[in-house]
Amino acid sequence: MAKAKFYYDSDTLSYQPIKKDAKQILKNAGIYSLAILFIGLLGFVAFSTILKSPSERAALRELNNLKFNYQLLEKKMTESTAILEEIQQRDNNVYRIIFEAKPISNEERNAGFGGVNRYKSLEGYKNSDLITEATQKMDILAKRLVIQSKSLDEIVKLAKNKAEMLASIPAIQPVANKDLKRMASGYGMRIHPIYKTKRMHWGMDFSAPQGSHIYATGDGVTKVVKKSKKGFGNHIVIDHGFGYETTYAHMSKFNVRKGQKVKRGDLIGFVGTTGSSTAPHLHYEVKKGNQKMNPVYFYHNDLTPEEYETMLMLSSQENQSLD
Repeated sequence: MAKAKFYYDSDTLSYQPIKKDAKQILKNAGIYSLAILFIGLLGFVAFSTILKSPSERAALRELNNLKFNYQLLEKKMTESTAILEEIQQRDNNVYRIIFEAKPISNEERNAGFGGVNRYKSLEGYKNSDLITEATQKMDILAKRLVIQSKSLDEIVKLAKNKAEMLASIPAIQPVANKDLKRMASGYGMRIHPIYKTKRMHWGMDFSAPQGSHIYATGDGVTKVVKKSKKGFGNHIVIDHGFGYETTYAHMSKFNVRKGQKVKRGDLIGFVGTTGSSTAPHLHYEVKKGNQKMNPVYFYHNDLTPEEYETMLMLSSQENQSLD
């Protein structure tokens, strides 16, 4: 039985019992019910947040672990990309220049990632953007690593052949010409000795007495050993490998046969005036790939810097060629 409650009445100077009507009782009951409901909701939220079920706690741990691992993966990919870009720069600007290899363009390094949506299967999930971005970065990094690996394999191969390449590149004058006085006409537009018009002269002419020695300017194999009364006359073409070829024209006779291996400085023939030649001389050409080069750039093995400057000046003079 509920205890009776009293209040002090100052008019009668006595305690009087508190009387509650039905309305007041209902009001108080409602307040109490709302308070209990509110406290219950707070308790449920707190319980749901703090006191999760074992499966929920395991799932939350796994999610947090995945987020942490993704952050580590993102950091590693960024670091790996930076290192790869540095290697690519050195590959293009150092290694490939040293070994005369064509640099790899950015288009070649990043090819194969446009067009078709290759990540469509990753769409439709809560974290699709995150998964797609990470997968795409991994694909690009993997592709660039494959290309760079192949490039380094090529550089290693070129490095192993470096000594052979240096010995093969034309690097000396084809006739004895220490005082440089035998350089008669250089590469460029020159007056033709027969037609008396300006024509492109694709090599250098060295005047020398009939029968003077002609030397191979680099290691290689004789590709052409041909006798002729026209054009180059009796001439030799040496294939030096690595894209280099040299031509020796208007010779009187040969000292090698076709297919013979030669070393830089070997005697390959003798100066003459065969073919379309107006005086005993050697017409000498250098070709790299399909392009004829100025031979003056290939005398670094037997000229001092001062002699090279003199040779450069003499070869640039616009005079009459000898063929």
